[in-house]
Amino acid sequence: MKNGTMAPSFTTARGAAPRGIAFCGIATGALLALAATCALTTPAAATTAATKATAPAATTTTATAAGARLHWGPVRSRGGHDGYATADVWITDFSAETFVVSGTLYDRDRHRDHCAYIRARFHYAGGGTGWARPRTTCAARGGFRLSSDGEITRVDVKVCVLDRARRATLSCYADPIKTETVANWPR
Repeated sequence: MKNGTMAPSFTTARGAAPRGIAFCGIATGALLALAATCALTTPAAATTAATKATAPAATTTTATAAGARLHWGPVRSRGGHDGYATADVWITDFSAETFVVSGTLYDRDRHRDHCAYIRARFHYAGGGTGWARPRTTCAARGGFRLSSDGEITRVDVKVCVLDRARRATLSCYADPIKTETVANWPR
């Protein structure tokens, strides 16, 4: 039997599950974590909560949480010695008051003191630039969220390999993302 066709059969503290919630559509492994969700009183709220809780991938969850709407794609550091760093990048609309670059950062360097590093430089609509605080991960992958302080016209996403021992970045690559580049992308 597929996971999507299983109906939960458990009772709440007050007795049986409320009327109107005959099917929650949750996976077997997530049944215990979502027990409270299935006990909601409105079917619409249960459907919404179950949909959010069963998001298929980490990048989808990160993108939704950050409010990202456009998938820019991978940004990879330059190759070098033993490996590289890469980021799967999602962005919000340039018309947003606070622009967000989010996604997943991957460390693909075999050296134990080398980590993945990402930073964004925002070019503001009123003039001037500003850097977001860098994010790093030494694990195989980790999420990131970088946001601006106002409306922007361009962002430079910089991905590097970080050498922790020397406290220096190596093999950096900056990918410029401009308003005119994403203006006609499908939504």
